[in-house]
This record gives sequence, C-alpha cells and structure tokens, in this order.
Amino acid sequence: MNTSDIVKKLCEDQNISLAELARRTGQSRQNLYKKLRNETLGTEELNRIADALGVKFEQAFILSSGEKLTMEGERTK
Repeated sequence: MNTSDIVKKLCEDQNISLAELARRTGQSRQNLYKKLRNETLGTEELNRIADALGVKFEQAFILSSGEKLTMEGERTK
C-alpha cells in the first residue's frame, strides 16, 4: 500500500471526500489529486493531512536489529 492509498483509506474510513480533505489542508482539490496521483506528498504535507484527519503521521528509520528510530527521537523495538 503506497502513501496515496493510505490517505484515501483514511478518508474513506472517516467518510471524508478528497475534496473535503483538500479544503481542510488549504489547497485546491486539483492540487491534492495531482499530489496523490504523482506520489509527491512531502513530510509537511503529510503532517497537515494527519492533522486534518485527526491522526498522527510518523516517520522512522528501521535498523537491522528491528529497532525503530522515529523523527521525534523515540526508540522502539
């Protein structure tokens, strides 16, 4: 599942249209659709989307040991 699929699934689960998500994130529907189609959503954009949907977006590096280092500096196994 790619990033666009996840965003679409989150919207579907919350009965929110992509047009409504675009409005909540302060952009045109066409602009959001283009970013989803081209997979060009950056970290800041994904954080705005997460805020609009009431979820948390998290990035992490996964070490060979399986340990996860998040961008917030958290370490988990």
